[in-house]
Amino acid sequence: LTRGDALFALVSQIFVVVLMVVVFNFFLRRLLAKLEQRTRLTETPWDYALVSALRKPLTVLAWIIGLAFVGHLLDTETDATIFELVAPARTVGVIGCLTWFLLRLIRNVQDGVIAQRTARNKPADRTTIDAVGKLLRVSVLITAALVVLQSLGFSISGVLAFGGVGGIAVGFAAKDLLANFFGGLMVYWDRPFEVGDWIRSPDKEIEGTVED
Repeated sequence: LTRGDALFALVSQIFVVVLMVVVFNFFLRRLLAKLEQRTRLTETPWDYALVSALRKPLTVLAWIIGLAFVGHLLDTETDATIFELVAPARTVGVIGCLTWFLLRLIRNVQDGVIAQRTARNKPADRTTIDAVGKLLRVSVLITAALVVLQSLGFSISGVLAFGGVGGIAVGFAAKDLLANFFGGLMVYWDRPFEVGDWIRSPDKEIEGTVED
């Protein structure tokens, strides 16, 4: 093949891949939109929470895979150094989409449980539900960060060791922050007040309704 024919073949392949991603995303969005409408009418909140959480990350994931394939084609034809970053970028993108999906799922389930109990006239412990949701989201973010570092070639054991030493240093430098953190834990455990209660602190000259 001449240089012009090779360039035309490469451009044609890239065009076909992009076109396939656009068409796939079009039908995927329509399918997920219909599923979201149907699951909204069911009695259980779990199916709607799953479909709604999956809708945006899945469409972004399709673009990531399509663009990664385009980058692989360009890497094969040009041997440019920059296209060697396609594989790790694809890995980070996939992990990011999965993390995004899990965070949205946790939020949707959290809101769905509260709405379901409210609709059935049952008391919803918003404080516990919110605490569990925050704990799960933090766990997902930390796990995703460690997986990304491992996939990029960093040693997780070294990162954890550095984090332990760094945590001690940060602890000495942020005493007030840690005091507030453990004070927040005591509020969760002792339950001196809950969301919706009216509280007043004369020594701090503040009063109002607890919102979060």
